[in-house]
Amino acid sequence: MLTKLSILNLSWPLNQAEIFDRARPLIVEIGFGNGDYLIDLAEANADHNIIGLEISSQSMDKAEAKIERRGLSNVRPIHSRAETALAHLLEPESVAAFHINYPDPWFKKRHHRRRLIKRDTVDLMTSRLTAGGVLHLATDISDYAEYAHEFLADTPGLSNQFDRPWVNELKGRFHTKYEEKGYRQGRSGHFFQYRRNAHPVSHPPPIKELEMPHLFLRSPLSAAEIVERFEASRSEAGGAHIAVLRAYVNPKRNVAIFEVVVDEPSIEQRGVIALSPRPEPEEYIVKLTGIGHARPTYGMHRAVEAVGGWVAGLDDGARVLERKLRD
Repeated sequence: MLTKLSILNLSWPLNQAEIFDRARPLIVEIGFGNGDYLIDLAEANADHNIIGLEISSQSMDKAEAKIERRGLSNVRPIHSRAETALAHLLEPESVAAFHINYPDPWFKKRHHRRRLIKRDTVDLMTSRLTAGGVLHLATDISDYAEYAHEFLADTPGLSNQFDRPWVNELKGRFHTKYEEKGYRQGRSGHFFQYRRNAHPVSHPPPIKELEMPHLFLRSPLSAAEIVERFEASRSEAGGAHIAVLRAYVNPKRNVAIFEVVVDEPSIEQRGVIALSPRPEPEEYIVKLTGIGHARPTYGMHRAVEAVGGWVAGLDDGARVLERKLRD
């Protein structure tokens, strides 16, 4: 059985040797649905490694089962948002091709910020493409095609491979299940192909993990007394939105744990922060735990700081002694 891969259990940036038998040029499909197009990519490009990015656990299971049945060694699905993989997993000039098939159009204007095709994401994809690498996009929503055309045509690092904004037919293209359904319902495809050109672009390096965040504090309160005073809170720091949702206590061990959600521009994570006693009287360490597999990002550093600062503010005799946090 294939090991389930996630943005939370892979090296940042991606090390192909972790998941493939050897390094090859890389192709990435974003949002692979039932996995049929992903499988076709792998079978048609045996000299490439293929990764698929998907946020649906059900789609992950389907793709993994199909890969196992076919015995394919050059393709792996990864559970991740596209934006997270682009920012943390993929290095500049490392991807030979991106394939995006029928992305969610998010019709309502207030939801447009959730669309995959937007300025910062397109710029990151352009940065991740190798020289001559290709961005493939397909949609059957006319308004989305017009919207995508504006962004792609306004990207200096990309050159349109057609003599028009898009084409409505691509000979030899593998049809996805959704694509076939659209044709039956009278919706034609709009197909884009943009190639990475020689125009200089910005190459933001992958956002790597930081050291594990922790701080030391002194408080005369027990863990049970601290949890008794707990109230859920939300805060923002440096673009990271932090929600401290729940607190629990183990009175026998004098340990408190706090459930947090941290939403950063490139990644959203759930994690658990523990407050544990130190050998010195009335001293505690507040640190990110391995529960939930949260990675030590800037936002998680701020979450530890938020929990520790709140605990230190509960009593006049409490104070933070030392911070091991990234500013």
